[in-house]
Amino acid sequence: MNLLLVLMLISILFPIVRSFRCKSIWERMLCYTSISTRSAVVLLIVARVSHDAMIGIVAVVVLCVGNSGLLLLANLLKTVESECE
Repeated sequence: MNLLLVLMLISILFPIVRSFRCKSIWERMLCYTSISTRSAVVLLIVARVSHDAMIGIVAVVVLCVGNSGLLLLANLLKTVESECE
Protein backbone atom coordinates (compact mmCIF):
# COMPACT_ATOMS: atom_id res chain seq x y z
CA MET A 1 0.00 0.00 0.00
CA ASN A 2 2.87 2.36 0.73
CA LEU A 3 4.38 1.59 -2.66
CA LEU A 4 1.09 2.56 -4.30
CA LEU A 5 1.08 5.81 -2.37
CA VAL A 6 4.63 6.64 -3.44
CA LEU A 7 3.82 5.83 -7.07
CA MET A 8 0.76 8.09 -6.99
CA LEU A 9 2.79 10.93 -5.51
CA ILE A 10 5.35 10.53 -8.28
CA SER A 11 2.57 10.46 -10.88
CA ILE A 12 1.35 13.86 -9.63
CA LEU A 13 4.66 15.36 -10.73
CA PHE A 14 4.00 14.68 -14.44
CA PRO A 15 1.04 17.08 -14.83
CA ILE A 16 2.86 19.67 -12.72
CA VAL A 17 5.83 19.64 -15.08
CA ARG A 18 3.48 19.65 -18.08
CA SER A 19 1.60 22.68 -16.75
CA PHE A 20 4.83 24.69 -16.67
CA ARG A 21 5.55 23.83 -20.31
CA CYS A 22 2.06 24.61 -21.65
CA LYS A 23 1.27 27.92 -23.29
CA SER A 24 -2.47 27.42 -23.70
CA ILE A 25 -4.78 28.03 -20.76
CA TRP A 26 -6.87 25.00 -21.79
CA GLU A 27 -3.91 22.64 -21.48
CA ARG A 28 -3.05 24.11 -18.11
CA MET A 29 -6.59 23.63 -16.87
CA LEU A 30 -6.45 20.04 -18.06
CA CYS A 31 -3.23 19.56 -16.09
CA TYR A 32 -4.78 21.10 -12.98
CA THR A 33 -7.81 18.83 -13.29
CA SER A 34 -5.49 15.84 -13.49
CA ILE A 35 -3.60 17.03 -10.42
CA SER A 36 -6.88 17.46 -8.51
CA THR A 37 -8.06 13.97 -9.41
CA ARG A 38 -4.76 12.32 -8.55
CA SER A 39 -4.46 14.13 -5.23
CA ALA A 40 -8.00 13.02 -4.33
CA VAL A 41 -7.05 9.43 -5.11
CA VAL A 42 -3.97 9.83 -2.89
CA LEU A 43 -6.25 11.12 -0.14
CA LEU A 44 -8.47 8.06 -0.56
CA ILE A 45 -5.44 5.80 -0.19
CA VAL A 46 -4.32 7.69 2.92
CA ALA A 47 -7.83 7.41 4.36
CA ARG A 48 -7.82 3.68 3.75
CA VAL A 49 -4.40 3.18 5.33
CA SER A 50 -5.12 5.33 8.39
CA HIS A 51 -8.73 4.05 8.77
CA ASP A 52 -10.03 7.62 8.88
CA ALA A 53 -13.44 8.15 7.29
CA MET A 54 -13.27 11.95 7.43
CA ILE A 55 -10.26 12.08 5.11
CA GLY A 56 -12.13 9.80 2.73
CA ILE A 57 -15.14 12.10 2.76
CA VAL A 58 -12.92 15.08 1.96
CA ALA A 59 -11.39 13.14 -0.93
CA VAL A 60 -14.83 12.30 -2.32
CA VAL A 61 -15.89 15.96 -2.06
CA VAL A 62 -12.70 17.01 -3.88
CA LEU A 63 -13.45 14.48 -6.62
CA CYS A 64 -17.05 15.64 -7.02
CA VAL A 65 -16.80 19.39 -6.56
CA GLY A 66 -13.21 20.14 -7.53
CA ASN A 67 -13.42 19.02 -11.13
CA SER A 68 -16.79 20.63 -11.73
CA GLY A 69 -15.43 23.91 -10.37
CA LEU A 70 -12.58 23.76 -12.86
CA LEU A 71 -15.02 23.07 -15.67
CA LEU A 72 -17.10 26.10 -14.69
CA LEU A 73 -13.95 28.21 -14.62
CA ALA A 74 -12.98 26.94 -18.07
CA ASN A 75 -16.40 27.88 -19.41
CA LEU A 76 -16.05 31.35 -17.90
CA LEU A 77 -12.61 31.80 -19.47
CA LYS A 78 -13.96 30.69 -22.84
CA THR A 79 -16.71 33.31 -22.63
CA VAL A 80 -14.26 36.05 -21.66
CA GLU A 81 -11.91 35.12 -24.53
CA SER A 82 -14.74 35.21 -27.05
CA GLU A 83 -15.85 38.66 -25.83
CA CYS A 84 -12.32 40.04 -26.14
CA GLU A 85 -12.05 39.02 -29.79
